This record gives sequence, C-alpha cells and structure tokens, in this order.
Amino acid sequence: MLNNVGLPGLLLIAIVVLVLFGRGKISSLMGEVGKGITAFKRGVDDGKKEIDEAAKAEAARDVTPENDKV
Repeated sequence: MLNNVGLPGLLLIAIVVLVLFGRGKISSLMGEVGKGITAFKRGVDDGKKEIDEAAKAEAARDVTPENDKV
C-alpha cells in the first residue's frame, strides 16, 4: 500500500498534518515521544543491569558441599 510513496507524497502528508494540528501541538507531541523513547531505553538498561547482577550473584553463591561445611 505504501510501497510507492515517494518524497512528494511524504511532503504532502507532512504539510497536511502541520495544517491540521499546528506547530505547537506537533512539537509537544514529539517531545512526549522523545520522553517515551528515553524511558524505554532506561528500562531496557535497568533490565540488563538486573540480569547481569543476578548472573553475578548466581556465580558467586556458595558451592561448598554440605559435608565440608564446618
């Protein structure tokens, strides 16, 4: 459906959106999109850190057999 939309088509869509919503509304919307992307990246990084910490904790746990413990 959108395989043959070229540069003129994209420019026309951008102009229509700008006319319909106005510059202020679009800039505030893009600001919110940017905040969402930042929050998503922060969440992914936090998830990676939690996985790494869990892996380190698993590797560092005591593996001494029950018989050898004093």
